[in-house]
Amino acid sequence: MGIPTFRIGNLEMKLFQGGMGVGISGWRLASAVANEGGAGIIAGVEWGTLKGYPGKHDEANMNALRHEIRQAKKAITNPRGVLGVNIMKVLSKYEGLVEVSVQEKVCFITSGAGDPFPIDLPKYVPRESGIILVPIVSSAKGARLVCKRWKKQFDYIPDAIVVEGPKAGGHLGFKPEELANFEFVESYLRREIPEVVRVVRQYEIEKGVYIPVIAAGGIFSGADIKEARLWGADGVQMATRFVPTYECDASLEFKQTYIDCKNGDLKIICSPVGLPGRVIDGDFVFEDPNHGCRSHCLRTCRPSESPYCIADALINAQKGDLQKGFVFAGSNAYKCNEIISVSELMGQLDSEYDKAMSS
Repeated sequence: MGIPTFRIGNLEMKLFQGGMGVGISGWRLASAVANEGGAGIIAGVEWGTLKGYPGKHDEANMNALRHEIRQAKKAITNPRGVLGVNIMKVLSKYEGLVEVSVQEKVCFITSGAGDPFPIDLPKYVPRESGIILVPIVSSAKGARLVCKRWKKQFDYIPDAIVVEGPKAGGHLGFKPEELANFEFVESYLRREIPEVVRVVRQYEIEKGVYIPVIAAGGIFSGADIKEARLWGADGVQMATRFVPTYECDASLEFKQTYIDCKNGDLKIICSPVGLPGRVIDGDFVFEDPNHGCRSHCLRTCRPSESPYCIADALINAQKGDLQKGFVFAGSNAYKCNEIISVSELMGQLDSEYDKAMSS
């Protein structure tokens, strides 16, 4: 049977492929996932800088995101293919990137994770667009806040909610001491998913709609999908396992770090934008400690105080220069052992899920 599909409004999918920046989940990966029955997601950060688009920083990134969306749409052959964009609330040109996504008529937008929450997303997305809005939160408290604010300010409730736990890659919405607590990390989603479900049920009853809950952060196998569904999640979001695929938009060198990674190679760093982040330990050195931030792509960044530009570091890694950049990864990256196609990966997940269900 394989992984059961779930619905968000009129969209149907097997899973969400997580948005990975900078340049890791672009049109190639997102369209391949959409063609296989998943929801493909383009990460909406720094495409203009990555690809050298002309013009001012914000304008270049908006034009480049538009190109990524259009290329993905051309490559999606599945008539039911689902394409979305992830736009972090902390991006300096958040509103403009949302506007581009609306103009290009994506199926859905995900936004958030940690603090700040995407409490004003509905403001920029006309209801008549039909675009599904999916906030990403890290807790039931966050889910309650977003639902309350959206209902009060826009008479709108989320079409679905992604709950991202502490095993995710990249910037994390948790405190360093929480990430250092093994029991906290290991049991987090198992404890938090039922709490988020309880929060959304209150709004479902009031509005007469169903709000799917999607588990994210550390979901790696078909067995993990089974577990998430037992906790009450309708579906899952997966990112790490999609990196070592042929269609992933990162360089071969980037993907190879996942294949070579050992469990002890994953560590938490303090990002120059003031957030903890999970990376694969490598040879990254500051090329110029006095360089600082040049693009100010995140609102939380203080350019004059930044020891290096995180956008530059992530772009360098995406291109394969791992001495001038580092690789974001989820806690299960060390389990990756081969580079395969998205089609093969989805088949593996189906088989793993069936095996887990029969055991």
